Amino acid sequence: MDINLKQLAKFLVAAKKQTYAGDGKEIKAQRPGFKELEFKQGDWYYRDSYVGFFFAPGQEIVRYKGKPIWAMAYSGGMKQKYHGNTKFAIEVFDFLKKALSRLVVARPFRGPKRLKIGNFLYVNNSKGNIKDFSGEEKIFYKNKEVFRQYYIGGLIISNKAA
Repeated sequence: MDINLKQLAKFLVAAKKQTYAGDGKEIKAQRPGFKELEFKQGDWYYRDSYVGFFFAPGQEIVRYKGKPIWAMAYSGGMKQKYHGNTKFAIEVFDFLKKALSRLVVARPFRGPKRLKIGNFLYVNNSKGNIKDFSGEEKIFYKNKEVFRQYYIGGLIISNKAA
């Protein structure tokens, strides 16, 4: 199946802005204990599934006409010294959502390369493209790193005979 990469990128931007970054409504999770969000648009379907709070690994999947075509895994969260500080973690995650809502079609994985608002700074370093990528994002508060997450993903390439 040939996928239009520009359509995929545009769909990812819309999906991510309507789910976690946009405070999307959680749906019934396929896996007990996980939080899941979804977005649908025509033949396109997106699901974000993660578990945890201070440290929350997860996975995003895009299906086109029911077939899984793109995935991203991520893992990370608050630096250990902030585990247990729920109030501060919520502030950090609110800032993360602002950064993630500024993703662009050219790099629809996570947020922009850099975003500063008040005492918060988001830094995102990635390599590759929508077909095959990896990256690391960090959040600093008053110049101290408080959050770090790694991500990796790309197109799902299936055996045509299967």
